[in-house]
Formats: sequence, structure tokens, C-alpha cells
Amino acid sequence: MRNICVIGTGYVGLVTGTCLADMGNQVTCVDIIPEKIEKLKAGILPIYEPGLGELVERNVEAGRLRFTTSYSEGLKDAEFIFIAVGTPTGQDGHGADLHYVESAACSIAQELDHYAVIINKSTVPVGTGDIVANLVRQNLKRPDVRFSVVSNPEFLREGAAVQDFLQPDRVVLGSTEPEAARLVAELYLPLRAPMVITDIYTAEMIKYASNAFLATKISFINEIARICERLGADVKEVAAGMGYDKRIGRAFLDAGLGYGGSCFPKDVKALAHMGAEAGLHPQLLNAVMEINQDQRRLVVDKLVSLLGGLRGTTIGILGLAFKENTDDMREAASVDIIRWLLAQGAEVRAYDPVAKETAQQALAGLSVTYCQTSYEVAQGADALVVVTPWNEFKSLNMVRIRESMRRPILIDGRNIYEPAEMQRLGFTYRGIGRASGNALLGLSNGQSNHGASVEPRVSGALPRAGKR
Repeated sequence: MRNICVIGTGYVGLVTGTCLADMGNQVTCVDIIPEKIEKLKAGILPIYEPGLGELVERNVEAGRLRFTTSYSEGLKDAEFIFIAVGTPTGQDGHGADLHYVESAACSIAQELDHYAVIINKSTVPVGTGDIVANLVRQNLKRPDVRFSVVSNPEFLREGAAVQDFLQPDRVVLGSTEPEAARLVAELYLPLRAPMVITDIYTAEMIKYASNAFLATKISFINEIARICERLGADVKEVAAGMGYDKRIGRAFLDAGLGYGGSCFPKDVKALAHMGAEAGLHPQLLNAVMEINQDQRRLVVDKLVSLLGGLRGTTIGILGLAFKENTDDMREAASVDIIRWLLAQGAEVRAYDPVAKETAQQALAGLSVTYCQTSYEVAQGADALVVVTPWNEFKSLNMVRIRESMRRPILIDGRNIYEPAEMQRLGFTYRGIGRASGNALLGLSNGQSNHGASVEPRVSGALPRAGKR
């Protein structure tokens, strides 16, 4: 059992602290917001994350996990100090804001009276490890106290963060002190995950490069989706065909409304900023961001095309969070889409299974009607837009939905429905990069038989082999 302090109780900090406690360590989570700590002590989590509530409750009851606003209390006997605070986009709109990281480093220095390994868990620009080390060194009350700094970037997906922590693809550690990296590696040994141990700059870059690559895959398939729409191809089949190639893989090839959340938008922007500051021209990263923003406008363009204008129409929004299994509204596509709809004179109704409260904060001051069910959203609507692919939307009674709408227009921003089936039910259906015609292959109910042996039925004769 090791004594651990985690600074910050957001997604990364709370998941990290709770999972480390569940691994048998003694963990104290520190946050400077008293209301947050009081709620955590009462068992009320500041975020929605599947499985996390039960894990927090179990470890608090076992005495392995506690919460405080006191750095002195949190650092007492701590062998490892994780900095897991936010690094939002800075006021310049490009680079990362390190205010919270720097504040945490100074506060640690004021209370540190014994050797500890300080671990940067937050996503931070290359060189931040040096900044943290210098701030701690300059602000130590006792200059003779030793410490080490290690970069240990997180790779947690919202909605699957607990699983990602306990079953990681890899653990990345960077430090100028091999012994410090070895000590942190020992913390993760029970997870039996591959370890990447490198210098601190490289560790910091691995996180940004990973997120930027995943964002690039998303923007790439969305670019392909637009071409598919024009040429009559089906992007879901294209992605499936690409994904069987081991060099490409199927993950992050789902065409839709682009990426959002707390990581990809700010990290791609920050990496592009770092490149520009270094005198480079990060044109690929700039294109990734431009495609992502354009993809959100596509929904509104489809609605205008089908309705002839939006003034006086009622548009229903299914899903508000940036992705399923979370209530996070940071950089959510729904925010931009709703603002554009309202600006063009539409009335907006919306429903999300868990994100109503966070959505009301993100959309404060905007005239949005929040409904209790998907069916309430559809009542009298001129069009429905699927923004978040919650599982419950996939099992709706679509006949009931269609019959309650004023005009049965369905914009499927996440491609959760099959075009042929929705058309059969009487909807005017538009997906993202979907051909109207899986029916061309004669597949039942418009379903793709990925990987199965299918004898396609094609109208007209097939060309004979051997002669041209």
C-alpha cells in the first residue's frame, strides 16, 4: 500500500484517485472548491461516469479514499502526488492555459516537507515538466527537501474511464530521473500493462500526438462521408471495408458530427499552436479542425434544404452531451447546432438522458425547451436531429415518433439508423455519408452483413470476365 495524493477531482483526478484506491492504496483527493468536496463526502459525484459512483462508495467505506480542500492534509506522508487539474484553451484561443497546473505546483511546494514524486497527469504542453519543477523548487519552504517530477499522461475516454484506467493499452512515463520513473511504474505493475518509459518531453508529446491522430481519423472519415454523399456511396460500408485492414483499424471511423469533449478540441488546437510557435506550419492539424467545425454546419444545411428555411419551424434535438455515457457538454456539437437553429428563427426542443443539467448551464440564456422523453421532443416537430448516439435512441418506437411529428424529417447525425428502414417507415431520412441504397445489394432491412458471405442481387447483367 502506498500513500498517494491527487490534486483535482474532475474526470481525470477523480477516476485516477478512485482507481488507485481500488488497487489497495491510501488516496487523498484534494480540490480547492469546497462545495465539490462536500458533495463528494456526501457521495454526490460532480460528473456522470458509468461505474465510478459504486467504486467511490466502496473505497470511501473501506477507508482507502478521502477528500479534502487542504493541501497540508493531502500531502501528509504522500509518496506520490498526482497533478490532475484542468488545462483549458488559453485566452488567446490557441495554447493551453497552465494556470491551474502552476497554482497546484506552488501549493505543493508550500506544504512539501519530505521526498515525493510529483506526477503530471494533466495534458500539458511539451516543457511543462520543467515549469513544474522550477515552480516547486522556487517555492519550497524547506530548500533541502528533495522531489522528482514525472510525466504520466492519461488516456481515459469519457464514458469508459474506469475501464481505461484499470485495463490500459499502455502506461507512459517520462522523467529525467530513471529511479523516479521506476517508482511510478511500480504503482501500475498490478495492471500488467505495457510500459513506455522515456524522457519527459517525449512523454508529454505522446499524449498530444495520440489525441491529434484520433481526431484526424474522425475528420478524415467525415471528409470521406461528404464525398460519399455526392457520389452515392455508403460511408458505413466504406469504413467497414477499410477497418478490416490491420494497418488502418475500425476504431474512430464513425462518420458523424465530429469530435468534441474536453480533450480532442483543445489538444489539437494546442499542438497546432506549439508547432506554429516553433516556426512550423501545421497544415494537417489546421485542416482537421476546419473539417470538424464544418461538419456541425452540415446538419443545419440539410434542414434548410429540406424545409426551405427554418423560421417558424420546430426542430427536435435528440442528445445534448458531446458523446454517449457522459453528461459532458464541453465542445458538444449540440451547442453550435442549437445556436445556429435559433439564429435562423427555429424553435428548439431537446432531450438527453443524463445531460439536462449541464446542458442548461452550457446553453444558458438561450430559449430551449427541455423535454422529459424523446417522444415529447417529437410531438409536432418539423424535423428531428440525432446528435448523441445514446443506446435508448436506437430502440425507440419509430412509428410512434413519425406519427407524432408534423413533418417526418429525420436527420441522423450519428448514423444510428438504417436509411432503407427509415424510408420504409415513412421518414424523409438523411444520414451522414449514407447512400439511399443498401437496397441495391438486396440486403434485408437495409442491414449490412459485415464479414458475411452475401450473394448480391444487382439489376442488369454483370460484365463477363476475360473479354473487354
